[in-house]
Amino acid sequence: MNAVDLVQRLHQYRAWVNGNLLTTAASLSDEQLRLPFQIGQGSIWKSLVHLYAAEFVWLEALLGNDDPLVQGDLPGKLPGNQQGEGGITDLDDLRHKWIALEQRWSGYLASLTPESLDELVYKKSTSYGLGKRFGTQRSDVLLHVCTHAHYTAAQVVNMLRQAGADKLPETMLISLARQEAELP
Repeated sequence: MNAVDLVQRLHQYRAWVNGNLLTTAASLSDEQLRLPFQIGQGSIWKSLVHLYAAEFVWLEALLGNDDPLVQGDLPGKLPGNQQGEGGITDLDDLRHKWIALEQRWSGYLASLTPESLDELVYKKSTSYGLGKRFGTQRSDVLLHVCTHAHYTAAQVVNMLRQAGADKLPETMLISLARQEAELP
């Protein structure tokens, strides 16, 4: 497997986990989704919105927008409602927006070349070095999106468990591989 194939596989896995998180979240009440926790972004709902926002912002950066921002990623710092949800109305709306975003990701990932992985991607920081413009190797940005998603997914799974989800989502890469092996 070459580097491009590996990056594409990790992003396929990221998208699969996102879908599993949303499916499990759909089994919860709105009260359970917004139950406050001392981890992640403070609730299942806010963590899912943050995960979507991060994937949106980083894709924009990869496509050349060095100052991307989506409402919901920085609660309290952007216009919008008190929850920092950036106009995302409910779980169905989030799922719809995420499906559209994932289609954009798929197109982008299909265009990667081994040479493009070494190029620099520029983005203004919204955290470390707030406002500073950083150049980061494209391969590192692509890996960061996956590791951030994995880290956030683990927090969401923990919150789902504590919120009383009946069945926790599959989040392990080996589960995806085994699931694919069972397909005809």
